[in-house]
Amino acid sequence: MMQATLLLRLLQLASPSLPVGAYTYSQGLEAAIEAGAVHDESSARAWITEALGVVADFEAPVLWRLLKGFAARDRAAVTYWTECFVAARDTAEFRAETIQMGYSLSKLMGELKVADDALLKIMASQPEIPLPTAFAFAAEALDVSHEAALLGLLFSMVENQMLVCVKSIPLGQVSGQRLLLSLHPAIEAAARHAQVLEDDELSNWAPGLSLLSMQHEVQYSRIYRS
Repeated sequence: MMQATLLLRLLQLASPSLPVGAYTYSQGLEAAIEAGAVHDESSARAWITEALGVVADFEAPVLWRLLKGFAARDRAAVTYWTECFVAARDTAEFRAETIQMGYSLSKLMGELKVADDALLKIMASQPEIPLPTAFAFAAEALDVSHEAALLGLLFSMVENQMLVCVKSIPLGQVSGQRLLLSLHPAIEAAARHAQVLEDDELSNWAPGLSLLSMQHEVQYSRIYRS
């Protein structure tokens, strides 16, 4: 029964219905679609796979460290990795995205009253709360295992990218679900990779993505906020 309870908590945390505004962001994908780089199921799979690789090299291992920090109630570690992540957002859109979603998730968790005082004090000490910090905080408050939380965040990111493709290329619903299913092995590989990287191996180097994000900031017609 306990395993079922924790699974349900993970499903709720990774659900697209979580009111943090994820559906309003494309993480640069809308600009790639506008440029014609993503135009069908095959190119969508290639884009999401590459994007997942970037996340596996930086955002996911930062989340892994934040999960460890919250579990140990180590405010210094949480603050360090939070600041590192915010500093690594290299466009205005990407920075605004993670701060808005992090704020929304942390506020939600506070209103649900599931976190202990030590966790709340750590969160209160952060001047800015990006999404990985809020997600790690929520996972610890809900007693979701670190491995499950990492998979949950990666899956929710990939699912959101798939939904952007369904709505904006557009892809059919069956194509979208086929795409999502085909990416399960890549999500698992990304989670494994994130857990073994040393601190000096972390990198968010993705100049093409950064340029697309900058272009999206001045794109004439757009649906998404990033």
